[in-house]
Amino acid sequence: MLLPSRFTHAAPFELATFTVDVTIPVGHPCMGGGIAPAGKVIQPLLAKGFVLTGAGRPFVVVCFDWCEIRGSAFEDWRKGLAEECGTVPERVLITSTHVHDAPVMDPEAEHLLHEAQKTGAWKNLAAPDPKARIQLASVCWPDFNRICIQRVRVAVKEALAGKKRVTHFGIGRAEVKEVASNRRYITPEGQVLYNRMSRNTNPVARDADAGTIDPWLRTLSFWDGETPVCALHSYAVHPMSYYGGGEISIDFVGLARERMQQEHPTVHQMYASGCSGNVTAGKWNDGAPANRDVLAGKIHAAMQEAWKQTKKLPLEQVGFKAAKIALGARNSIGFTEEALRHRISNDPGPFARAEAAMGLAWYERVKAGHQIDLPMLDFGGAAQLLLLPAESYVEFQLYAQELRPDSFVMVMGYGECGPGYIPIERAWQERDGNLRDWAWVPTGSEDAMKAAIREVMLK
Repeated sequence: MLLPSRFTHAAPFELATFTVDVTIPVGHPCMGGGIAPAGKVIQPLLAKGFVLTGAGRPFVVVCFDWCEIRGSAFEDWRKGLAEECGTVPERVLITSTHVHDAPVMDPEAEHLLHEAQKTGAWKNLAAPDPKARIQLASVCWPDFNRICIQRVRVAVKEALAGKKRVTHFGIGRAEVKEVASNRRYITPEGQVLYNRMSRNTNPVARDADAGTIDPWLRTLSFWDGETPVCALHSYAVHPMSYYGGGEISIDFVGLARERMQQEHPTVHQMYASGCSGNVTAGKWNDGAPANRDVLAGKIHAAMQEAWKQTKKLPLEQVGFKAAKIALGARNSIGFTEEALRHRISNDPGPFARAEAAMGLAWYERVKAGHQIDLPMLDFGGAAQLLLLPAESYVEFQLYAQELRPDSFVMVMGYGECGPGYIPIERAWQERDGNLRDWAWVPTGSEDAMKAAIREVMLK
């Protein structure tokens, strides 16, 4: 279903910016319980956003240094910020950078785990022999998510009291050198493989070409005359150099953003990950800790160049479209409702149970008729800002850009993250190994995604 398209302007446009610390407490699960929980904080996790007024009901864009926000947590964020800004949830664009030493917020999954772990199936949790004990599983702490919503609401209220006039928007881009590579590559023997992960030491995978990527970092900015107010950068790559040890970090993309913030202290700097479900730094990254700074330097260099190449245009009107999409739930072997419930109650691996709970939480939302919004802001037809859900593959970002070849199209991924990976059909056909888990949509999702993108992007 396509919501009405509206171009509105009620000068002057104004922008309120905010930054809030949303660092998880020690012990909080990271990556939905898949890696070591939060321990030492290397860099604080931030929620950085803006509120744009002057185009009817306000627009809100918030980028989180979190792994993912799912289910009712995603809805609660949109509802809470909409209430604070006097707008509607559809106009609140929430995205996560997808760094891994950070939380996955999924209250429904946590509830499913909690209920299962109260039953008799878990009597050996406190077995005298430590080797016989089954570890409790946990995805997130829902109470902390609610605390963060209140923190951000307070910051938004304060920011709205100090809005700045914006008269222009800026568009700039720069090619990123030697960072992104597709997980899919072809060996010299012609074998198709999907195992080029974020950290990779396989020489065959490193020597293969980068594959399908979007090489461009894009920067959308807002200006008051000659004075820059805010810059939103976006690039499509899994933002992991190394992770898993409980060292909370914004990783290389966050470091690049913060370098820009230090260099331009009066310009609010934001970063959003593009559609990078199948794009990592694996061709260029062996996982050595020193590589984090190297990758940050490459992203930072592209941000600097995109800033230098920025072209300013008068901000005269802002349009809005949002299509609704029903992606469905995976129902293949191992992913039926019965199979997921069985895994939650019986699998000895805590992360296997957590994954099953996240899958079942999505399954139940689909059964209840849930649909995902695909919102798009249109800046006078010259630039578009589109939010796509979850771990959408990069081909969806490229498709959106192909639909408007003469425009500046910035695509943010990792909106509502309940579906997990959203692959193209070729990945299913070629048995993409990443789809063995963290993928809860059925085959056929490519057509549904592209249809919704067309509805939003085409005039």
